[in-house]
Amino acid sequence: MLFKDTYQEITTPSEALFKDKGSKFIARAFPVYSDEEVKNILLELRKEYYDARHHCYAYILNPDQSAFRINDDGEPSGSAGKPIHGQLLSHDLTNVLVVVIRYFGGTKLGIPGLINAYKTATKEALSATTIITKTLNDVYALKFDYPLMNVVMRVIKEENLNQISTQLEQNCYLEIEVRKNDSERIQSLLKNIYGLDVKYLRMQ
Repeated sequence: MLFKDTYQEITTPSEALFKDKGSKFIARAFPVYSDEEVKNILLELRKEYYDARHHCYAYILNPDQSAFRINDDGEPSGSAGKPIHGQLLSHDLTNVLVVVIRYFGGTKLGIPGLINAYKTATKEALSATTIITKTLNDVYALKFDYPLMNVVMRVIKEENLNQISTQLEQNCYLEIEVRKNDSERIQSLLKNIYGLDVKYLRMQ
């Protein structure tokens, strides 16, 4: 059975502004790949918007969206981080951080108003960037003697496999990327080539 072997990311940072009753909500979206990266961006934004009342955020990491965090930064519980996170999920994104910086305008918005403001600001920031789809891939190492070169390269060409590293000498070494849902079939195809050593390395 096939499972989902694609995920979506944003390609570039983006920004959007939402205003309500004098309050300004500046949404900043970033592609991120680690907790450390998130931490550094949050520190920079706190310096840049040092006079803002709240820096609320949500982020999701990893192709399977397995790591995430939500922060209301002093806003009523569930009124800021959760709607930001909700927009990341509804766009089916990962490896993404959205920080919404709020400048208070003097009038309280109430919980529904806050939820709407954080949600809308996030949505607009995400629509201001490009979203791309990536595939989950398995990486294999192939070892073989030079006479097998044509046979191995034919399979790589016919299956349109991406070569990551190549060392073609008397003893040849290749690393190839195979889309997750094709992995079992390609592995079986390669293992049928006598004299070819196939080793699974990692998923990426």
